[in-house]
Amino acid sequence: MSRAYNFSAGPATLPEPVLRQAQSEMLEWRDAGASIVEISHRGPEFLEVATSAERALRALLSIPDDYAVLFTQGGATTQQALIPLNFAQPGQPADYVVTGHWGKTALKQAGPYVATHVAASSEADGYRNIPARSTWQFAADAAYVHITANETIHGVEFREIPDVGDVPLVADFSSSIASEPLDIGKFGVIYAGAQKNLGPVGISVTIVRRDLLERAGQPRADIFDYRSQLKGESMLNTPPTWNWYMLGLTVQWMLDEGGVAEFAQRNARKSALLYSAIDESGGFYRNEVDPAVRSRMNVPFFLKDEALDKPFLSEAKDAGLIALKGHRVIGGMRASIYNAMPEAGVQALADFMRDFMRRHG
Repeated sequence: MSRAYNFSAGPATLPEPVLRQAQSEMLEWRDAGASIVEISHRGPEFLEVATSAERALRALLSIPDDYAVLFTQGGATTQQALIPLNFAQPGQPADYVVTGHWGKTALKQAGPYVATHVAASSEADGYRNIPARSTWQFAADAAYVHITANETIHGVEFREIPDVGDVPLVADFSSSIASEPLDIGKFGVIYAGAQKNLGPVGISVTIVRRDLLERAGQPRADIFDYRSQLKGESMLNTPPTWNWYMLGLTVQWMLDEGGVAEFAQRNARKSALLYSAIDESGGFYRNEVDPAVRSRMNVPFFLKDEALDKPFLSEAKDAGLIALKGHRVIGGMRASIYNAMPEAGVQALADFMRDFMRRHG
C-alpha cells in the first residue's frame, strides 16, 4: 500500500497514527468484545470515549468552564440553521459578514428564521479580501454577528478576531479550528464540521457560552434545541459513534504532537512554502487573495493557461499528490493543508509545481 499526499478540502486527510490505531481497534475496542461501532452509546465503554473526547478537546482549545461543548450530528451547514433558532427571536435581525461561499451559505441557512442583515461583504471583489472593520454596519438590536473564520473555497482567513462590542460573535471555524491558539472567550458561539482538522465527516463541534443557552430563541423541537442537547449529553438520539471516537483520537494526537502552539508553527511553515512556490513563479501560478488575509489552510491557485489544468492534475496524481482540483465555484487548483498534512507533503507539492513550471513554462 502506498498512501498519497491528500490535499482534499474535506473529507480531508487524517493523521496516519490515528488511522492505524483505529485499524488496530476495529474488531474489538479494548476488552468490550465488540467494535466501537457495535457497542451501545449508552454503555460505559462508549461513555468513556465521549467523556475523553470532550476532555481532550477542552485541553487542546483551552475551552473555559463557562462554555458548553456539544458534539452535534451533521456538518456546519446544519449549525448555520440551528444558530438563529436557538439564539434569536422570530424576526430579530442578525448580522452577517460575508467573505466567501460559506459565509453566503450561512446567510442563506439563517434566512427563514431571522431578519438577516449583511453588515459587510467582499462579494463585489470576488471574495479576495475582508472588508475593513471600520466599514461594517450593524443592525440595531442584532441577536449576534456571524463570521466565517476561514473560507475553504476562496482561501480567505480572518487573521485577527474582530471586535463587535457586546453583541455575541458567532464563528464558523470548520476549516481552521485547532490550527493555532484561539481566545475562545471572545466568541459567543464557535462551530466546526469535523472533516477538516478534527476527524471524519458526519459530526460537528459546537462550543457555546453557557449564558447564551438561557435565551428563549424560537419554537423548535428538542432535537434542534442546544439546551436539550446539552442536558442529554449530545445523545438525544443515537450519535455517530464511530465519528465521535475518531474525533477523540485525532484531538488526542494533536495534544501528543504539542498542541495548537506547535501546529501554528507548522502551519505557518507549510503555507509559506506553498505561497512562495506561487509568488516566485513569475505569473505561471497565481493566488488572487490579498496577502494580508491569505488562508493558512486552503490555498487556491490558478495556472497561467487553463489548458495546463488537466496535465497538472494528471502529473500530480502520478507523483502521489491527489485532490488538487479547485472547487467548481472558482475553478483552478486548491491545496488544503490542514494539521494532518505533513510538511513533507507540502514540500513535495512545491517541488512538483516548480518542476511542472520548468517543463511547461
